[in-house]
Amino acid sequence: MTDASGFRAGFIAIVGRPNVGKSTLLNALVGQKISIVSSKPQTTRHRIVGIHTDDTAQWVFVDTPGFQLQYRNALNRTMNKTVTDALAGVDVVLFVVEALRYDERDAEVVKLLPRDRPVILAVNKIDTVKDKGQLLPFLERLAATFPFAEIVPVSARTGSQTDELLGAIRSYLPEGPALYDKEDITDRSERFLAAETVREKVFRLLGDEVPYSTTVVIERFEQDGNLRRIYAAIIIDKESQKAIVIGKGGEKLKAIGSEARQDMERLFGGKVYLELWVKVRSGWADDERAVKSLGYTD
Repeated sequence: MTDASGFRAGFIAIVGRPNVGKSTLLNALVGQKISIVSSKPQTTRHRIVGIHTDDTAQWVFVDTPGFQLQYRNALNRTMNKTVTDALAGVDVVLFVVEALRYDERDAEVVKLLPRDRPVILAVNKIDTVKDKGQLLPFLERLAATFPFAEIVPVSARTGSQTDELLGAIRSYLPEGPALYDKEDITDRSERFLAAETVREKVFRLLGDEVPYSTTVVIERFEQDGNLRRIYAAIIIDKESQKAIVIGKGGEKLKAIGSEARQDMERLFGGKVYLELWVKVRSGWADDERAVKSLGYTD
């Protein structure tokens, strides 16, 4: 551990299998919602940077997609590459697992963890554990799987132990000036955040009705003073899915738009006019060129 004096700043990759709560944890650590969250596996598809700054340090978090073993299409290959690339260029790795749940999917991520940089284990969702006496044996079992620098039980949903986690990470960040302005919370554009917000609402409101191969493209983004006019297309894989996304009398599409607009207004701090429509692009998730053209390049 390095000397605790002086300002510190550095990059931290958040990794783990799908659905362990990485994006929820990122939002809790940053203090604002910048990464979309749903119960659907593999909601995060891009490298999302979230920034938290106080008087002592700047934590630059890189939230990555859940490392995917089950599917091997072009989209998942791109996302898995995002995970491995993120691990190569950070100062600290934050490996997230779910409390009392550790299986072969987690073990596969452990194989990717670097040995030349500190890896901190965050055991998430401790608020769901009724018998807290089960936690210590679980933590001891995980400690034997890898030489973790620290192990911190947390609840991203309630915020429990997130300050302790920030403190643990800070100890391993290099001394130096801030990497971003202290007011910054992400390096992603408003256009990108708008697309992700709409995609989250599609996943949340439609659940398993619409397959994983759904994405959102912002076709126009205009700003007039404090008003943002955003025109977005929801891209689906099959013509038969169009009616599901639109809903009877357009009610589903209206609900997606209404919830997305409210989230954007909170995030951007101004009024938003949002217009949505649905487009079919068959087989896009299996097409390397289509995946890249839709923005999955990092």
